[in-house]
Amino acid sequence: TESDIRQYLKEKLAPYKVPKVVEFRSELPKTDVGKVSRRDLREEVEGL
Repeated sequence: TESDIRQYLKEKLAPYKVPKVVEFRSELPKTDVGKVSRRDLREEVEGL
């Protein structure tokens, strides 16, 4: 679950590195070549 992941990361990372949100997805947006589209992901996050 999201809380399990955040708790694990709190034990392993500095506090400022622990993500505020954990999102589960069945698939990631991809480019025409088949690579993960980091631009699309960034735009989604900025829209939150």
